[in-house]
Amino acid sequence: MKKILVTGGAGFIGSHTVIELINAAYIPVIIDNFTNSDRKVIKRLEKLAGTPIANYEQDCQDIEKLSDVIDTENITGIVHFAAYKQVEESVSYPLKYYSNNVSGLIDILKLANNKRVRNFVFSSSCTIYGNPDQLPVTEDSVVKPPESPYGSTKQMGENILKDVVKASNSMNALSLRYFNPIGAHPSALIGELPNGVPANLVPFVTQTAAGLRNKLVVYGNDYPTKDGSCERDYIHVIDLAKAHVKALSYLETNKPRIYDVVNIGTGRSTSVLELIKLFEEVTGKKLNYEIGPRRSGDIISTYAAVNKAKDLLGWTSQKSLADALKDAWRWQQTLV
Repeated sequence: MKKILVTGGAGFIGSHTVIELINAAYIPVIIDNFTNSDRKVIKRLEKLAGTPIANYEQDCQDIEKLSDVIDTENITGIVHFAAYKQVEESVSYPLKYYSNNVSGLIDILKLANNKRVRNFVFSSSCTIYGNPDQLPVTEDSVVKPPESPYGSTKQMGENILKDVVKASNSMNALSLRYFNPIGAHPSALIGELPNGVPANLVPFVTQTAAGLRNKLVVYGNDYPTKDGSCERDYIHVIDLAKAHVKALSYLETNKPRIYDVVNIGTGRSTSVLELIKLFEEVTGKKLNYEIGPRRSGDIISTYAAVNKAKDLLGWTSQKSLADALKDAWRWQQTLV
């Protein structure tokens, strides 16, 4: 069985990917410094998996320790999630983001290249498209100048990977451009754990429903969309996790020096107001929300073209938005 290093494997997307790797007969090995995650997640993952999971509490930029892990565990592939991800925070602390997200990626790629770890899956983002000129967004859509240091780190990461693969004799890599991951595992053992005030919509919705937030603000209802609120492509985190497994499988069955980018979304847009209404319908919880002014920097509308994911990886999203909201609410109730 192949061992896959999962950096940031105790985080929201990483933890769900660990379970899907196990379901696909891989052996995940977690590295996480628990800056944006909880140590309790490891025990929950082991309960879900029914088996111990190798895990190392360390930073990806600790090169000596990372090298030891790759050698000791005989790693054959890497799924790289370890990165800071708050857009607003990145504006205030750009050097923190460049150091961790860019320098950290370079460090791990040096080791992967030197140790001939063949397959690398990179956690990228639809943020790199900005406000798209046309919908749906395809992989050939214009990559616009980033609006935040976070977005810059994702663009830089993709360019670094492309150049490293081109110069390598042994490495393959895919950058998966996520749209908007939401939901939780149906078991309610793992889910999203935002630090402080949530930056994403669904955790704020569930915390408001649970009485942890006084109200939810919808930032603008006068956009040129179906109901005036912003639109996004919301994808269940389990579907997203399974896309990483498909990406690894694709890389394993191809010769070295392949690099590509793939959108991972549902191909459907949902407005903020539509999501609120559906949440109330599937949970029976009324939300206290109000319409506020537009928020600077918000993308008006975006959703993914998903043909490439289907054709290249054999992957399509399976879970509905209602599934994701039910699972997110079930998870939230375990946290109250």
